[in-house]
Amino acid sequence: MEKKPHYYGHRQRLKEKLLKNPESPADYELLELLLGQVLSRCDTKPIAKELLEEFKSLGGVLNASDERLQKIKGVGPGVLTSFKLLREIWTRIAEEPIFSNEELSSPEAVARAAMARIGNLSIEQFWVALVNTRNKVICWEMISRGTVDKTAVFPREIVAMALKYGASGVILAHNHPGGDPTPSRNDIVRTQEISAACKSLDIRLMDHIVVTKDRYYSFMEAGRI
Repeated sequence: MEKKPHYYGHRQRLKEKLLKNPESPADYELLELLLGQVLSRCDTKPIAKELLEEFKSLGGVLNASDERLQKIKGVGPGVLTSFKLLREIWTRIAEEPIFSNEELSSPEAVARAAMARIGNLSIEQFWVALVNTRNKVICWEMISRGTVDKTAVFPREIVAMALKYGASGVILAHNHPGGDPTPSRNDIVRTQEISAACKSLDIRLMDHIVVTKDRYYSFMEAGRI
């Protein structure tokens, strides 16, 4: 009978450790188990440790680009797919509050959704949340993507989307890949243009939120809307 590789027993012990107390495994052990779902016939401990050494944290690993991840020996299409799946699940969980039955009372829910969805991206994306007369979100969609420091958005696109969905209010959101959510001069001008276009059709521009992975700037909170 063929002897099982040494990591089989180690992996089983890790699973038992996780089931007994989910807080007890170290970060690299959690990553080991995650990788083991894809690389079942491979000792994933060295890969997990190398990933954490390269990207510093679990968040750093899961949010790293495919290009950087593939430089780690053992990381292939299966691992990349697994990471994408986990990221998308986590992002959708973070987005759930904006689709609750409660009306939006502050920028925080949309800001958290935007941070989860686009805060870690290396290029700018522009998203729009549309709300009805009760301030409940009826649409949350990307309207454009750009480069590392800009994205082209036209007021007519925002207005057309609001009219399409019968929205009475609009919340804008985009990311700053550089890590500083402070709005640029272009952000301010663009917000003013969109606000004017919305106002002409009795559509409320409720906020413009600029996000990074862990911070946000609200035009509404800053008194600019």
